[in-house]
Amino acid sequence: MTDTNDGADARAVIEEYVNACNDGDVDRLRAIFHDDALMSGYMMGDYIMGSPAPFFEVVANPPPEAPANPGNYKGEITDVQVSGPVASVTLKEAGFMGMNFTDYFHLAKVDNQWKIISKTFNPET
Repeated sequence: MTDTNDGADARAVIEEYVNACNDGDVDRLRAIFHDDALMSGYMMGDYIMGSPAPFFEVVANPPPEAPANPGNYKGEITDVQVSGPVASVTLKEAGFMGMNFTDYFHLAKVDNQWKIISKTFNPET
């Protein structure tokens, strides 16, 4: 049986993702990603796949040409699906370092705590 709070708890992880990105707080981001998480998606037309480490680096040290996030960055959760100890969350990002994205997160409840196990992203034009 699924805990009725699981949808809210999975949503809270992605809300923390948005807040940590907005604040440039990589430690908070690392805390919500599983140690073996994967990220994949398209950036400037190229497909990339790997650990979230390069993403953490960009959040910690944004490129000089990237506009600052505070006040410009918004994240809207458009869908949350939970099936027992796994969940899928869709996030629309606007203004992340001047770019917009659609993100698809997969989460798993590991040691009774929701963790991001994968993120797939695509920039919006």
